[in-house]
Amino acid sequence: MSPRFVLPPPPPPVEIRSWPDRDALLADRSFLLGVLVRAHIGPGRLGLLWLWGAVGAIGWSFIGTAIIAFEDAYDVISAILGVVMLAMGAAALIPAAVLLVSGLRRDVALRRLLTQWGELDRDPARDAGLRLPGTGLGWLLPSFALGALGLYLCVVVPAGAVRGEDTYGLMALIMGLGLLAWLVGLVGVFKAFWHRRWIVRTLAGAAVRPAPVAEGGGVHR
Repeated sequence: MSPRFVLPPPPPPVEIRSWPDRDALLADRSFLLGVLVRAHIGPGRLGLLWLWGAVGAIGWSFIGTAIIAFEDAYDVISAILGVVMLAMGAAALIPAAVLLVSGLRRDVALRRLLTQWGELDRDPARDAGLRLPGTGLGWLLPSFALGALGLYLCVVVPAGAVRGEDTYGLMALIMGLGLLAWLVGLVGVFKAFWHRRWIVRTLAGAAVRPAPVAEGGGVHR
């Protein structure tokens, strides 16, 4: 989602709704749901999520390497090199974490709006274009594979570590990368399942009464 993306407003309360008729309401609902779905689960969002994960992985790689350097430091130069790598890792990891948390908070707001606008009425003809089964699979399968890889790095690799050969710094490096992969994969899997759940509960749920409309204008695009 572009940094300039501005969240649309929620549906207005019943007493101040101003659509001239139901067709106008459905048109505005369809337009806004399309914007929200693309912002929540569009292909660009998956690429951005993985980009944040990659930047975080680079940052942790520097930090893990710094830990290894501190373990093996026998002189001042090695210690200084470790401090430099630690600073470089923090410079990459901290912004990636901040951006990831910011994106998760924005996703919460998007899901709230998707639910509110989706429950406003039913429009099967237009809603069919919001299902995006291919996009959902594009989120689910790679995210599941990445999460499985992360769990393997976090659990299986440390369990097979050999005392005296595999250092604590190396295990910290591997487990940190595994944790990042698992978190990014978990976010992707959750978003794919949430989108499917939203389709089943909101778009394909039981029919609702048409939303009340009043004389006036709707949402202008």
